[in-house]
Amino acid sequence: MKKKSAQYAENAFTIEAEALSTAWKNMDKKAFAKAVDVLKGAERIAASGCGHTGIACRHFAHLMCCIERPARFISPAEAVHGATGFIQKGDAVILASRGGKTAELMPIMDICRRKGAVIISITENTESPLAKGSDIVLPMKINSETDKYNSQGTTSFIVTNAIFDALQAALIEETGYKNEQFAVIHPGGAVGERLNKKK
Repeated sequence: MKKKSAQYAENAFTIEAEALSTAWKNMDKKAFAKAVDVLKGAERIAASGCGHTGIACRHFAHLMCCIERPARFISPAEAVHGATGFIQKGDAVILASRGGKTAELMPIMDICRRKGAVIISITENTESPLAKGSDIVLPMKINSETDKYNSQGTTSFIVTNAIFDALQAALIEETGYKNEQFAVIHPGGAVGERLNKKK
């Protein structure tokens, strides 16, 4: 590997570590608390995003299922072909986009508003169409992606996931979710073996 390549690799760790270290400082704490309250009370939870952000939204939906909050990822492509039928009045919908202008999310936002769902957005651009159309805005901020062109969804992916992880951590406490409950739905793998080990 070239010396310069090794330096870019090392820089990636530094860039992402710095972004994570300031992510909570950049968070709107009141908005975060409101989002937790909404997610706690919602009968269903949906999440949608494109590209790397969409992958993070899949992760979030799985996190919610792991604490028995019924959730699913809605593909932006499928959303306008009937998948938004999952969303009902009072449900929570998270729409994530760093720039807040992802065209594929705009129809989903319109559908959610018509159906009476609560829209929570995660975006760096708090003046964007996505932010302005949301009920709750969770701001994210990064200085740079990790590649030399500052164009790959890397640091933004890490910070988005950190926000999702923080929401789950708060919800575990808010809902009183117990590890014994997780043991029932997670019998597989090393985690399942540890959780279900007979004493």
